[in-house]
Amino acid sequence: MAFAEDPSAATLNMGLNAMWVMVAAVLVLLMQGGFILLEAGSTRMKNAGHVAGKTIFTLGLASIVYWAVGYGISFGGDASESLNKFMGVGSFFFNPDVASVDNGLPTSVFFIFQLAFAAVSLSIAWGGFAERAKLSAYLIFTLFFVSVIYPVIAHWIWGGGWLAKDGAQDFAGSTVVHLTGAIGALAATILLKPRIGKFNKDGSANEILGHNQVFTALAVLILWVGWFGFNAGSTVAIGDGFFGFVAFNTQLGAAAGAVAALLISWLVNGKADITAMLNGALAGLVAITASCAFVDPWAAVVIGLVAGVLVFFSAKFFEKIKVDDPIYALSVHGAAGVWGTLANGLFATEALAGKVGIGQAGLFEGGGGHQLWIQFQSVVVCGAFAFVASFIVLWVVKQVIGFRVTEEQEIIGLDLSEHGNYGYPEQMKKAGTSV
Repeated sequence: MAFAEDPSAATLNMGLNAMWVMVAAVLVLLMQGGFILLEAGSTRMKNAGHVAGKTIFTLGLASIVYWAVGYGISFGGDASESLNKFMGVGSFFFNPDVASVDNGLPTSVFFIFQLAFAAVSLSIAWGGFAERAKLSAYLIFTLFFVSVIYPVIAHWIWGGGWLAKDGAQDFAGSTVVHLTGAIGALAATILLKPRIGKFNKDGSANEILGHNQVFTALAVLILWVGWFGFNAGSTVAIGDGFFGFVAFNTQLGAAAGAVAALLISWLVNGKADITAMLNGALAGLVAITASCAFVDPWAAVVIGLVAGVLVFFSAKFFEKIKVDDPIYALSVHGAAGVWGTLANGLFATEALAGKVGIGQAGLFEGGGGHQLWIQFQSVVVCGAFAFVASFIVLWVVKQVIGFRVTEEQEIIGLDLSEHGNYGYPEQMKKAGTSV
């Protein structure tokens, strides 16, 4: 009633900001639908129901874990100054304010927004589990990834940790969200080994086609739209309309990535590869995520173009070294995440770095090599931490309860072996038809 009767300018501003961030949070949460379609479409029909179900299950579990522990480690402010460099301590079992305090962004809205980011990073990690991991492994990894692994890295860069104090620029998460998830996927796929039939004894690779390319294309479109919540929402304010500039750069980066990947696949393979093009769009989005608020539009195009080419050759590289990456998480989110983070060290402008209030200009914008070094440092340290922590957790899982389903279970598919039914029951009347 007070708001309706006598809204001050500050109260109106707070309300608009809260509405914008809440809309952005919903867009990012809806990206889970994109991940369901992307993973299901990129894998075989016999695993489609499993992909959809475990995504919803782990989103629910991640929400509870992030509320209880993860948010406090990311943004808890009660730690000593020395400890706060590495992790937050406080705000566990988070109890948000009922309403805005002093016309600031409501803490409940900020929590939902940050939870959506954590859930995206977790879904990226599932790319390394695809078609061969036990459901119990998903459960255990979710507990550790959302309570410790992701929150520690988020605190380092976004929560006032040591990389934030150094001036690391990662506006919406090329490193925090995408590289962290991809490194989790890398640890998983190394421990799981390739899917049955992926590689021959001579080392050559067989293409295991996904069952629905329309699903994957629709997934990319859903993720593309959701990314505006991801990047533009990270302004956490309407303010002077800066979120529009961020969205503008996001669109250019994604577009350039899609075009570059299709053209390079056409040039190298003699055919325009649709899967490569879809991966290129996502790679452009991943790459521009760190730099969308720090670079001029022409640089956003360059960043997207490089990402599109990089994801094409990165996928070939991982296949050559016999790493089985069914949904290309390592290339799309890993390689492109590294490139996007480093790109700030090359293209960040002094004016935009000043506007955001983080770091300084990049190498090509007169800032010298300092920012590039900070970006490189954040990639190496965060990547190393995510890999070691993920590998330890999954190695223990493998030793104690087993990580991979049996050969028979993998052949008949995870829909039947883990859940007792099929995602497409009318088309798969018996186990023998699923191979």
